[in-house]
Amino acid sequence: MKVSVIGAGSWGTALSILLARNGHDVALVGRENEDFAAMRAARENLRYLPGFVLPEGVAVRPETDLEPSELVVLAVPSAGVREAAGKILWTPPCVALASKGLEPGTGKRLSEVVAETLPGTEIGVLSGPNLAVEIVRGIPTAAVAAFSNPEACERVLGAFGCATYRLYLSDDVLGVELAGALKNVLAIGAGLSDGLGFGDNTKGALLARGLGEMVALGVASGARIDTFMGLAGVGDLFATASSRLSRNYRVGLALAERETLQDALARIDQVAEGVSTSESAMQLARRYDVEMPVFGAIDRVIRGKLAPMQAVRELMERAPKAERLVPLSRETENSNAGEHA
Repeated sequence: MKVSVIGAGSWGTALSILLARNGHDVALVGRENEDFAAMRAARENLRYLPGFVLPEGVAVRPETDLEPSELVVLAVPSAGVREAAGKILWTPPCVALASKGLEPGTGKRLSEVVAETLPGTEIGVLSGPNLAVEIVRGIPTAAVAAFSNPEACERVLGAFGCATYRLYLSDDVLGVELAGALKNVLAIGAGLSDGLGFGDNTKGALLARGLGEMVALGVASGARIDTFMGLAGVGDLFATASSRLSRNYRVGLALAERETLQDALARIDQVAEGVSTSESAMQLARRYDVEMPVFGAIDRVIRGKLAPMQAVRELMERAPKAERLVPLSRETENSNAGEHA
C-alpha cells in the first residue's frame, strides 16, 4: 500500500525501512534542514540511524511535498504532533500514532490532538518494546496496534506485520496510549536508580510500584488493566527501563551524575519524551485524584526541585500501606474494614 511516514528521526526512519522491506510504497517526510538534505543525498539517516541505507521503496520528501496515502504514520515528538497533523491536507482513511507521549501544556493524549485536527479519520496507536536500531537489524520484535475500528487494525497489521515484527491487536486505544507515554517517566527513574549506584532490588521495587501507579491512573481514566500487563505496558517498560539505547534511561543516568537537565538533553541530542510527560502525568493525577508518589518524585527531580537522594529517602520513609495494583474504591475499603474488624 501507499504509506506516508511523517517524522524523519530514528523512529520514523526505522519504520520506513520496515515498511519498504514489506513491499510498500513509502514516503518518509521530514523538515527541510541540513540533516534532511544529507539524508536525501546519502539515502541514509547519518545523524539518527547511521549504517542503514534506505531501500528503493522509500522516497524522502519534504513536508511541502506530502501526497495522499492509504495510511499515515506519525512519528514526530509529542510537542510536534498537532503541527504535523495540520500539514495533512486530505482526510486519510487511517492514521497510526507511533509517537509516545502526551501533548505538553494541555496533557492531552496524542490521539485526541489528531482527532481535533483530522475529524473523520480512524486514529489509533502503534506501541510496544520497539527500539529503532533493533527493528532495522531484523531482531524479532512485537508491538500492539490499537484502534477502535477492527478494519483499521487489519490495515496496520497488513502494513507492518512480517517475520521480524509481530503485531497484536487491541481496541483499548486509551490504555495503549497512556502506557506508552507513562513508561518513559519510569525509564528516567530507572536511569536515576542505576546512576546512583543502587542494585536490582531498588530498580525492581521502583518499577513495580511505578507500574502500579500507571495502572491506577489508567483505570481512573477509563483504560483496562490487562493493557498495562501487555506489550504496551510491562513489555515496553522492561525494554525502555533497562536498555542503554533508551533516551529516557540515559537522561536519568545523567541526572544522577548531577548534570543539569539541559546538559543531559544536549548530550543525548534527541527528544526524551519522559521529560515533558512527567509533568503531564501529574496533571492527570490531580484531575483523577490518583496518588502517584513515584511519578511525583521523578518529576520533581527532573524539574530540579528535589535532589535524587532526597527523593529516595522520601519514598522509603513513606507510611506503610497495603500493596494493591489498583486502589480499592472507598466503598470497598469500608466493606473490607467491616469484615476484618
